[in-house]
Parts: sequence; structure tokens; C-alpha cells
Amino acid sequence: MLPGINREYSRGMTEFVTKRIYELASSDDGYRVLVDRLWPRGVSKEKAVLDEWAKDIAPSTELRKWFAHDPAKYEAFTKRYINEVEQNPDTSAIIKKWYQQDKVTLLYGARDEIHNEAEVLCRYLSE
Repeated sequence: MLPGINREYSRGMTEFVTKRIYELASSDDGYRVLVDRLWPRGVSKEKAVLDEWAKDIAPSTELRKWFAHDPAKYEAFTKRYINEVEQNPDTSAIIKKWYQQDKVTLLYGARDEIHNEAEVLCRYLSE
């Protein structure tokens, strides 16, 4: 985990979940964060009901293009993406804010509900 990040706050542990941005927003979503670098097609800002668009923590353009949502590359993508997250100087401030929430829903636009950056980030943050 990143230095300077304390996951435990007075309200307990933060729950991280993932959800496609194309699904309807729910009051159960908690703090809603889009973790894609590009805005998803066909989704209005109003329909997205976002608390934050964290494009600075999304995979780099180069990594995103290399991965191209190919499940065969997912394991390598996971390692490379976590490395980007850990090397990113903005990560600590972004994640520290999330750990102050009871629940954070990481939103993504990919069709594949298993092989995407939100799933990688969710597992990373929940460890």
C-alpha cells in the first residue's frame, strides 16, 4: 500500500465496489467515482451522477491502448496498472479522500465486467 495512507478512520473501513457507469445510479452506491481516462460514450454528466472523475488515477493512454480489453493480457495489465498507480504522485491524495468515505463505487465504461481497471483498483484498495 502507498505510504501515508491509513485505511482506518473513526467510521471504520471503506467498502470498495465496482459498477458499469451505464447502470442506473443508486443511493446505495455511496461516493461515485469514474476511474476511466476517457468519458464514456452516450453518458450525460447528469446521468453519471458523479462525485468525482478520477482520470488522473486511470491507466495511461499507452497502457489502455496496449491492453485493449484483451483478457489474455489482463494479468500483465494488472501488474503494469498497479505499478502506474504506485508511481503516480497524485495517487495518495486521491485515495486518501476515498478512505474517508463509508462506501466508494468505482465506475467504468468497459463492456467486460471482469477484465477492467476498476476491478484491478478495487482489489488493490481492498487488500
